Amino acid sequence: MIGVVVERIIAACDGASKGNPGPAGWGWVIADGGGDPDRWEAGPLGTATNNVAELTALERLLTAVDPGVPLEIRMDSQYAMKAVTTWLPGWKRKGWKTAAGKPVANQELVVRIDALLADRSVEFRYVPAHQVGGDRLNDFADRAASQAALTQKPAGSGQGSAEPPPSPDTPKKSARPARAAAAAGSGTASSRSASGGRAASGPPRTLKAKYPGRCRCGRSYAAGEEITKNADGWGHPDCR
Repeated sequence: MIGVVVERIIAACDGASKGNPGPAGWGWVIADGGGDPDRWEAGPLGTATNNVAELTALERLLTAVDPGVPLEIRMDSQYAMKAVTTWLPGWKRKGWKTAAGKPVANQELVVRIDALLADRSVEFRYVPAHQVGGDRLNDFADRAASQAALTQKPAGSGQGSAEPPPSPDTPKKSARPARAAAAAGSGTASSRSASGGRAASGPPRTLKAKYPGRCRCGRSYAAGEEITKNADGWGHPDCR
C-alpha cells in the first residue's frame, strides 16, 4: 500500500508584552501554498511577561494544527525555542529544576507544549525580530501579537478580522537616501556646507540591541551589541 504524503505546514508564532510585564498578547499565522500569510489568530493575555506570551503563542499554534501534519515553526524567541527543545530534557531529569537548582519558570506552559510536541514532526527555525524586509510570517505574527497586547481583544481570520497593523517595534523604511541623492545631484547640500550654512547632523544615536539581528552588510549582530538606525533598519554603526 502506498502511503499518503502529507504536505508540511509552514507557520510562525510570536508574543508581545508592552512593559514586560505589561499588557500582553499572542499570535500565530499559517502560510498558504505560496508562502503568504493565510490563516491566523491572536489573543490577549492581560498582564504578563514576554516569555509567557511567546510560550502561549507556541502552545496555541500547536493546538490549532493537526498533530499528524509536519510543521515548520518560525520564531524570534530563542528562549521559547530552547525551553522546549534544548533545556526541556535536563529540566525533566532534575525534577523540573534549573541547573542552579531553582524551579523552572513557566513550568505549566512548558509541560503543555511538551505534551503537544509528542509524536509529531516539528522543525523550529529561528528568525530575527523587527527586521525591515525580514521574514513575512514572523512579521505578521509579531503584528498580530502586538495588536492583541495593545487592544486586549481577540482577532483572526476565523473572525473576519482585517490584517493586523504595523507593529510599533518594527523600524519603518526611510526615504532619506532618495532625498539625499536628489540633494547631491542639485548641488544644494554641498553649497550649504561651503557657504557656512547649517552642517549635517552629528553622529547617529546608538543603542544596545535587545535582540540579535542582521545588518544591511549581511553580518549579524548580537543582543547587547551597539547598533544604529540606517535606511534599511538597524545595524552596525560603521555600516551606516
